[in-house]
Amino acid sequence: MHCYYVHCYHVHCHSGHELRIGRGHSPHLPTLTLSILSQLVRKVIIAGNWKMYKTQAEAQEFLQGFLDQIAETPDDREIVLCVPYTSLSAMSRNLHGTRIRIGAQNVHWETAGAYTGEISAPMLTEMGVRYVVVGHSERRQYFGETDVTVNLRLKTAQKHGLIPILCVGETKQQRDTGETEALICSQLEKDLVEVDQGSLVIAYEPIWAIGTGDTCDAKEANRIVGLIRSQLDNKNVTIQYGGSVKPGNVDDIMAQPEIDGALVGGASLSPKEFARIANFQADP
Repeated sequence: MHCYYVHCYHVHCHSGHELRIGRGHSPHLPTLTLSILSQLVRKVIIAGNWKMYKTQAEAQEFLQGFLDQIAETPDDREIVLCVPYTSLSAMSRNLHGTRIRIGAQNVHWETAGAYTGEISAPMLTEMGVRYVVVGHSERRQYFGETDVTVNLRLKTAQKHGLIPILCVGETKQQRDTGETEALICSQLEKDLVEVDQGSLVIAYEPIWAIGTGDTCDAKEANRIVGLIRSQLDNKNVTIQYGGSVKPGNVDDIMAQPEIDGALVGGASLSPKEFARIANFQADP
């Protein structure tokens, strides 16, 4: 009898029950055909958001220290680097033929026009970009992003073959006053109008945990991610956690049954730290 090694998959059954296929050896894997798995399995995605860090030279230096460290990362994990616009073209060329996917940090809803400083979806796809972050709290806070513009960006990204990573989350004040659930449900209701949930990633990023060193307790993060999933028509959307994810807490975060990945900020700037996050060890 052949025995197949199984990594961690989250499978949502049509009956409403969830099957979590943990790491281990199983003789029964062939009974789950690839076509069935593609419909049921929630992909694990570890994405780094570099924000406004790293020149092209620094990005190249990062890759030299990073690629060898993910040579044995399980194949079921997608690794994404969302880098500044200035590095997209060079990174796309340097990563051609590797397992790493390239992401951008924003996209405009028009394909062309008099929008000084903006980047269109065709400009991104021409450079081989696959993912794009939409609605990050820093865009909402500093650059006037609203749920209306988030929705426009999501639909345009998908129209041009990009997979958007939609960010939602609450401030510390909103959490302290018990508004977390209502706020996130409101964001999802407005952001996802006419959005294809079959080509979408969502990141739960509590704003109070971003870049502060404070991390939402893993079980609480799992609860909120479960709430997000309950609001979706497609229960198999990959939902990440983001907010001070680092090597010291990623194993606990990724052991949670509802959480399918991480959107990593500061720790993604270090080849060693981001590789450790990509190589997380979560108990089934």
